Amino acid sequence: MVIDFHTHIFPPDVIRGRESYLDREAWFAELYGRPEARMATVEDLIEEMDRSGVDMAVACGFAWNSLELCAYGNSYIADAAARFPERIIGFACVPPLRPGAAAELERCASLGLKGVGELMPDGQGFDLDDTAGLAPLASAAAAHGLPLLVHLSEPVGHSYPGKGTTTPGKGYRFVRAFPELKVVLAHWGGGLPFYELMPEVREAMANVYYDCAASPLLYDGGVFTVALRLLGPEKILFGSDFPLISPGRYRRELEGLELDGSAYDAIMGGNAARLLGVGR
Repeated sequence: MVIDFHTHIFPPDVIRGRESYLDREAWFAELYGRPEARMATVEDLIEEMDRSGVDMAVACGFAWNSLELCAYGNSYIADAAARFPERIIGFACVPPLRPGAAAELERCASLGLKGVGELMPDGQGFDLDDTAGLAPLASAAAAHGLPLLVHLSEPVGHSYPGKGTTTPGKGYRFVRAFPELKVVLAHWGGGLPFYELMPEVREAMANVYYDCAASPLLYDGGVFTVALRLLGPEKILFGSDFPLISPGRYRRELEGLELDGSAYDAIMGGNAARLLGVGR
């Protein structure tokens, strides 16, 4: 089973009215202010999955700073997962410091959503080092066994829309503060896998996975070989960041590495299935 762990979808009316949100949400404007920045509905995602040979996908909304907009997106994703239960795994997104965020997460859990994210600290006005502020959300997610997908970025290299300032050290401290949580650090954790060579970091990262979303825009193909040496295949999740990049592009890159079958299967879906409890 091939599972794309990192995709984004929007309600059709949000796509049609994109310009009306640009002044309301600065982070949305940064990512989607350009007309060529692609947005997708669940039907677009299903079409791409069929084209790229993806069986299931984790569908995330957008990390709005407004709880109301997050709730609207969450309802759309819950409906999408209900309409396509064999294809779509829904994740909920909330601005963690907004009043009512934990209650919204409870609502989403009752609707059958399987995780939280992609959280974007820079866009949603919080800091991963704010453990007191994040504790209610972390507790609610842990109570329901929901993994958290968190945006991390590299502290060096080129700038790009949505990069932000949430770098590996913040991710590491967040994971240490909430060891009971299952956490997925997006975009290779901004380079955090390298530090798993340190025994104390590797121990703290016991419940952490890394996805490869947007990898072709950040690293050359050698990142997969290096990550496999650092982490082994059991902590790596295939994630495309669709509609930014087609999942087929990753499949071709991974197939070119000539991994043994068990490692390829783990990365492409086995790890995600185990983490999310699907496909059994």
